[in-house]
Order: sequence, then structure tokens, then C-alpha cells
Amino acid sequence: MLCILFVRFSSIGDILLTTPLLRAIARRHPNARLIYVTKRAMAPLVSENPHVSQVLALEPNESLGGFARRVRTLGHAPTHGLDLHGSLRSAALRLLVGCRWTGYGKRKLARSALISVGVDLYGKHGRKPVAERYFEAARHLDVRPDGGPPEFHLATGARERVTQWIAERNLAGNALVALAPGAAHATKRWPVAHWIALAEELRRGGFTPVIVGGSDDRGAAQQLAAAGAPDSSAGEFSLQETGALIERARALVSGDTGVMHMATGVGTPVVALFGPTVERFGFFPYRSPSAVLQCDLGCRPCSASGTAICPLDHHRCMTDLEPGMVAHAVGRLVA
Repeated sequence: MLCILFVRFSSIGDILLTTPLLRAIARRHPNARLIYVTKRAMAPLVSENPHVSQVLALEPNESLGGFARRVRTLGHAPTHGLDLHGSLRSAALRLLVGCRWTGYGKRKLARSALISVGVDLYGKHGRKPVAERYFEAARHLDVRPDGGPPEFHLATGARERVTQWIAERNLAGNALVALAPGAAHATKRWPVAHWIALAEELRRGGFTPVIVGGSDDRGAAQQLAAAGAPDSSAGEFSLQETGALIERARALVSGDTGVMHMATGVGTPVVALFGPTVERFGFFPYRSPSAVLQCDLGCRPCSASGTAICPLDHHRCMTDLEPGMVAHAVGRLVA
């Protein structure tokens, strides 16, 4: 029997973009045992996925040697390992766990050339999404993309918690639009003043904005709240609960972050604001109703994942994206 390890330790978007491959392998090999290897914090992203037989979570401070011993003592010995991370940690795991390992091309040279000297080495298939690049690791398993989006399966408890949260705020029946102002890197963040203006425009259009995000996003949420902006779930909800709130929304507005992929995973249209990064990198909304808003600037892209400050000290890639433009995109998507 096939026993396949899927290895992707982080982060939110990267993991959710592996789910089309999970689905394709489960359909092509229905009797295979599919084991997902990730960090403990990321496990909720795949814990409810019906195609996953088991989630093996790397615990905080757990040694890779100890984790590898857990993998080797599974009831079914792995026959295949799909390295969907391509990191030093995943390379070490490949050495510690014996099976047939394969990976995929991360296009690092093409990405670096585009950032550093503006030379496009991606070629005519350069916009190939990362979700489909992952299939390179499974080339020997006779699978192909099925044209469907990522999947973020939610537990009943997460949906019930969100239903209660909405009822407590008298938001039931409202046309919710989720706003995700946070991002790990400052240059991926839209200005707070723009978020406030967007919330006002959305209200005038008959929508009810709500803020989503993790504990690191509480600061931005508090700034919006101080200006009379929307209800916030930032820092209150788990990954599963955040997904359930996004599922209840008519649309999500976010930067190029993991939350964007959570929306595609639950079937919610997304307006994505791209600044220092570009779609060429492969992390745009995959196979879902979406609008990617971005400025045509010669300085883009300036980094692979965002930085602490704009290298040219103007941050126009984000500040030039006007709230009215974003509100109009939301209206078109949900019309």
C-alpha cells in the first residue's frame, strides 16, 4: 500500500496551496495513506481535510531527530516522501527517513533575477501558480491539477464559535466583508488610513466590515477601532475560527498574505493588494473568484516576501492603491 508523506512545515498560504495536490493524489490513489507533516501551529490548516489520513505535527522545541523517529515508527512505513518545502529542515528529514523522496523547483534563480536586475527568466509559463508547481514532486504518481481551488476544511466547532460571535454583535444577516490589515512584513501592509477609508466606503455601499487576523494584528485592529472602524476578531480566533468567519463574509480584502489563501480555501471571493511582490512568484489567489490590485511601478518587485522598510522610502506600491479602487473591486466581485 502507498504511504505518502507530504512535508510542508509552514506557512499558512504555502500549506493551503498544497491541498489541490492532496486532493488529486487521494482521487488517483484512493487506497493510499496520506500523512501530512507540518509544525504544530499549522496543523489546523489540514487537520479536518478528509484526504489526510494523519497529521504529524512537529512540536515546539522538538528535535528533528526525535521527530524523525516518530515518523519511522508509524504503523505504515512511508513509501514516498514529497518535500514541498525545500528547506534545510526538510532536507535533513529526507536523510533521516528512508523512502523515495522527490521535490519541486522553487524558481529561486528566476525570482532573484527579477528582483535584483529586473530580468524575467520565468518564461512563457512564468505565471504558473505554486499550487501547480507542487505537482512536480508527484510526477511519478500520475496526477494532474483538476482545476479546483485550495481547500480549507472547517470543524463544526469553529463554525459554531463564529455564529455565536456574529450573534453577540447583532451582525446576523449583514453583508459582511472581512478586512485583513496585518502582514508579517511592513512593506506588505496597506496604510491604516486607507483601511479606515475603505471601511467607510463599504458601509456606504451596504456592507458591514469586520477585521480578521492573528494576535500580531491587534495593533492595526486597535488603530482602526479608535477611528470608529469595524468589529475585530484579530487575536481572538484560532486559524479554524478565522477561516469560519471568512467563510461567512461576502468577500475578503487582504494583502499578499496567508489570509488571502484562507479565503480561496473556503470559497470566499478575495481582493488582494500586491505591493513589493508580484504574481510571477506564483502566490496569487488560485482558481477562485478574485481581483489582484497592483501598481505598475518600475521598482516592483523589490523583495520575495516583503521587508521592514521600502528600499526607496516611498512605499508607493501600496499607498497608491486607493480605497475607492478597492471598494469598487469588492462591489464587482460580489455583484
